[in-house]
This record gives sequence, C-alpha cells and structure tokens, in this order.
Amino acid sequence: METIHTIGRRKASVARIYLNKGKGAITINKKDYKDFFPVEGLQKKVLQPFSILDLEGKFDVKVNVNGGGNTGQADAIKLAIARALCELDLENRPALKAEGLLTRDPRVVERKKPGQKKARKKFQWVKR
Repeated sequence: METIHTIGRRKASVARIYLNKGKGAITINKKDYKDFFPVEGLQKKVLQPFSILDLEGKFDVKVNVNGGGNTGQADAIKLAIARALCELDLENRPALKAEGLLTRDPRVVERKKPGQKKARKKFQWVKR
C-alpha cells in the first residue's frame, strides 16, 4: 500500500494527512497526538473514523495542521482521515457517511461590517 494523502478543512484550519499501514502511531506537527491534544474529547474526535470502522491501531498517520484553534484543527484532521479511509476502500464510505464524517462543515466566522461594533452587534444608539 502506498501513502494516501488527503486534506481536511474546518473554519480556518487546514489539515494535510499521510496515511500508511502501521501500528497506530498518530503524529501531529511532529508531536504525538496525545501531546498535541491534551483534552480527551479532542483525542476521541481524531480517532473517531478509525473507531467506527474498527481499524484502530492498523494505520500510521502523519499530520500537518495549521490555522484556527484546537477544536477546528481536530475536526479538520477527522475529515481528512475519513476521506483517506474512503480512498483506501470504497466499502468504508457508507459507514462514515452515516456518521456525518464526510461532510465538510461550511460554517466560518462572519466578517465585521464597517460602522458596526462586530459582525452583527451595533454601536449603542442614544435617542436623547
């Protein structure tokens, strides 16, 4: 099996992953994923595509991720891994799609408008 390269995005985060057969080592920006995401919920989010397909510990993943915060980065990695597993075997697709892992979340921060305090919040208006 050759290396599978996919990209996942979420908000301002972009994750590029390289998937190989291996022993389950996940490296994010040259750190172990448990060091990169100390919060257990984010670690589970990264492993979710593997746990749904019962493939935990069978692939090594090398990740380069930048931009955004840690939740956006974890979601970007999750999407990239799900896409790679679909590329590996098309029979994985229905299980991942049913869990919503192949859908790119399009929500991004709304821009600030001129003459306003934030995107939707206005400056305080005084009548008298």
